Amino acid sequence: MSDVRDSWRKPPMIANPVLRWVTILGIAAYIVWSVATLPIDWQRVAEGLVRAQRIFNGAIPPSFERSGLLIDGFLESLKIAILATFGGVLLSIPIAFMAAGNIAPRPIFYLGRAIIIIARSFHPVIVAIIFVKAVGFGPLAGVLTLIVYSIGFVAKMLAERIEEIDFGQVEAMRAAGASFLPTLWYAIFPQILPRQIGLTIYQLDSNLRASAVVGIVGAGGIGATLANAFGRYDYDFALAITMVIIGVILVSEAVSGQIRKRI
Repeated sequence: MSDVRDSWRKPPMIANPVLRWVTILGIAAYIVWSVATLPIDWQRVAEGLVRAQRIFNGAIPPSFERSGLLIDGFLESLKIAILATFGGVLLSIPIAFMAAGNIAPRPIFYLGRAIIIIARSFHPVIVAIIFVKAVGFGPLAGVLTLIVYSIGFVAKMLAERIEEIDFGQVEAMRAAGASFLPTLWYAIFPQILPRQIGLTIYQLDSNLRASAVVGIVGAGGIGATLANAFGRYDYDFALAITMVIIGVILVSEAVSGQIRKRI
């Protein structure tokens, strides 16, 4: 019986040891250089710690005295999230078909992909700033921002699902003489419907969270209430808003997770 142990070691990502160590040292040197060249004012950092302590001292205990204002902000965020999800998903469906390589002609495919790439290129806060400048402060800017945000995610995921469908059903419908719309309705939609429902629920959950963020730059909702609370140094009310945001997101996450499990 041999004494050699039968063992296996995972091979390194970079086989050449010299190249591997040069890469590791290069990354380490770049990180050190990046930290060393960042314009950090350590005196301001120290002062910031004192200010942070003052904020926490002012925030505890949280104040729920203006619960009416808090509820109004959340109801506005909920309206923004629902309207944006409805509009975003509705627009995402044709864009997804345009961006599916196995369905759309090549020029339409490139146009659909371009729309998705543009919608995904910017953070919702940047898009919210643009819409606030265009249509003014308020929930309309929030709805338009989250519609763009929804298209960037839902259209991309749905297009990928369409490209993964069993194309045999499509070919069978075409061989039977079916036109484009019946083929779409009977051969493609039944295959993508579960993913579509799952994406819609996920996006509603995501939009509810994002509506609180874009509200900080003036796009309405609970984010605007939170920004005003910080602006007035009402840290105890700001903490109450933050706690309710966390609670609502937790409930939303649990509900959407249960619904997705049952699809």
